[in-house]
Amino acid sequence: MADNHFFIRKLHSLLGVIPVGLFLLEHLFTNSFALKGAQAFNEKVEFFQSIPYLIFIELLLIFLPLLFHGIYGTWIVLTGESNVFQYRYYRNWFYWIQRLSGIITLIFVIWHVWNTRLQTLFFGTEMSFEFMHNLLSNPVNAVLYAIGLIAATFHFANGMWAFLVSWGITIGPKAQRTSTIIWSIFFIVITAVGLNALFGFIRG
Repeated sequence: MADNHFFIRKLHSLLGVIPVGLFLLEHLFTNSFALKGAQAFNEKVEFFQSIPYLIFIELLLIFLPLLFHGIYGTWIVLTGESNVFQYRYYRNWFYWIQRLSGIITLIFVIWHVWNTRLQTLFFGTEMSFEFMHNLLSNPVNAVLYAIGLIAATFHFANGMWAFLVSWGITIGPKAQRTSTIIWSIFFIVITAVGLNALFGFIRG
């Protein structure tokens, strides 16, 4: 039983990086074409929608790994214990924020997938620059998207720090401090990229 739990934890950690984390980075990059205007972004959307067997690729490489990572991550949150209020070291706070950001990210992803993918499949809603502009023109939606984005980028960046530790790549206090600096900078950069893309949609 312990071996199975160890394997599942490792699989959960790995899927958070590949493919879920890589998909997040690709998503932020693609959304950045909104900064170049409607035509540039719509061309990227059309390209991805023209990929053969897209639904199977999304199901096997994105949705199922994301579903497993989200469900198991929720189980970790519900069964884990945090000593953040007894030992207020910054890493204990990061442990707590990592789990909070995971729950926020999961809720955000479900909402985002409904808005941008499932409505297209079920109702034929066109996914386009104009759709995102109209969605984010509502200030409430814009704020919720910003919160969801920040939660997702933090969860990934801090998750990468934890991944390197759990897989024995960053061993020792010095390596882990260096890793903290690197992934903190990474978090700031990718968050700025994501928020800039949101502003691109809002500006229209």
